[in-house]
Amino acid sequence: MRRAVRLLGTLLIVAGVGTLAWAVTVWQWQDPVTAVVNRVEQRELSQRLERSFDHVRPSVQDAAASPAKRRRGLERDARAWREMSEEGDAIAQLRIPRLGLDAVVVNGTDSDTLKRGPGRYLGSAMPGQGELVYIAGHRTTYGAPFSRIDHLRKGDRVFLELPYGTFEYAVTGHRIVAANELSVLRSKGREQLALQACHPRFFASQRYIAYAEPVGVTPPQRQQAS
Repeated sequence: MRRAVRLLGTLLIVAGVGTLAWAVTVWQWQDPVTAVVNRVEQRELSQRLERSFDHVRPSVQDAAASPAKRRRGLERDARAWREMSEEGDAIAQLRIPRLGLDAVVVNGTDSDTLKRGPGRYLGSAMPGQGELVYIAGHRTTYGAPFSRIDHLRKGDRVFLELPYGTFEYAVTGHRIVAANELSVLRSKGREQLALQACHPRFFASQRYIAYAEPVGVTPPQRQQAS
């Protein structure tokens, strides 16, 4: 009987240590199982996005074009890219140096889509349309692209690379709102980027939203190199 009790005690200790180790792993990094799934999805999305760069060209390619003409061209290209992009499509490459993030953005924010990568809320704009661009992502699972979103600081740069240009934004601040707060999805009538994740980590009661304002746009580098 004592032997059985000791064995049970040992098993409980091992189970407890294993559970603690798993919790620490997810807290410090991310869920390793869903990370593998996400890595496979991201590889496929990257290939699809690369093909888009091969087939989509910006409408204004004249380097000597006036700022007004380039702006109109960007708006036209952004509108066209939004209209041709279906839910689940790869639409942009997101890079955030502060977070060490380099991920493909997917079109849509339903649960299945966000398993593949950060996703653009379908009711928001594409970069270049002069409206709110709203992107959500996981913090602890499926690659956890926004696991350290709260590490962003004012002035940090965010880059969104699309077939018609690379858009640079500078972080201006953040908000923490209730999960059912829908006013954050409304555009203020100007170009703005919002990055959203659940808050606090491991819970979905609130949303952490980092905001960034546009700094500039550069021509598609991948097409110039090809």
